[in-house]
Amino acid sequence: MNTFSYLNDALFEQITETLTTRGYCVLTDFLNPELTASLQRRVMNLDDDDFKHAGIGREHGFQVENTIRTDETRWLSDQHPVDAMFLQYMSEFKLALNRHLFLGLFDYECHYAHYAPGAFYKKHLDAFKGEANRVLSTVMYFNKDWQQDDGGQLLIYHPESGDVIESINPEYGTFVVFMSEEFPHQVVKSKRDRYSITGWFRIDRPLLR
Repeated sequence: MNTFSYLNDALFEQITETLTTRGYCVLTDFLNPELTASLQRRVMNLDDDDFKHAGIGREHGFQVENTIRTDETRWLSDQHPVDAMFLQYMSEFKLALNRHLFLGLFDYECHYAHYAPGAFYKKHLDAFKGEANRVLSTVMYFNKDWQQDDGGQLLIYHPESGDVIESINPEYGTFVVFMSEEFPHQVVKSKRDRYSITGWFRIDRPLLR
């Protein structure tokens, strides 16, 4: 399967131009369709025991806080062939972003996310305070026939006014990328099982503030 060649020049120009002018981009045809289908089968076939309750904070500061988020996650592994194809795709995407936007992206980390009925994630920023090494956040959705009434929308807020500037249904094949430090966002309570891959492009070390 040739994964990265599906991202043609016109599509990549759309991504870079939109990130430069608006700070976020929403696409419906980012991945090779075969890879999208493989990832969807992969996450749908994971058992409940494969997921862990998501938390907030990192390392020693990590804690599960059910008043803030109630989703479950599983990190992708380069030892699994489907995971490895996605990670390779995003590695190539990282190199292309660095060539065009000079972001200095160093690596990419990501996990599968499962929002069971009733799960949510309150408004937050992805870049941890004092550890501003997450530069770009990404979300890839795998939910077929998703309806507005199913909830689970990703809301993106204006960095200054706090108004909602985008409400994104977690529909199959939709890909979202945005500046991690700039855009507060939240996941509305879901009324059905909701699956995605959430990831972050990072720089080599935290920026000093």
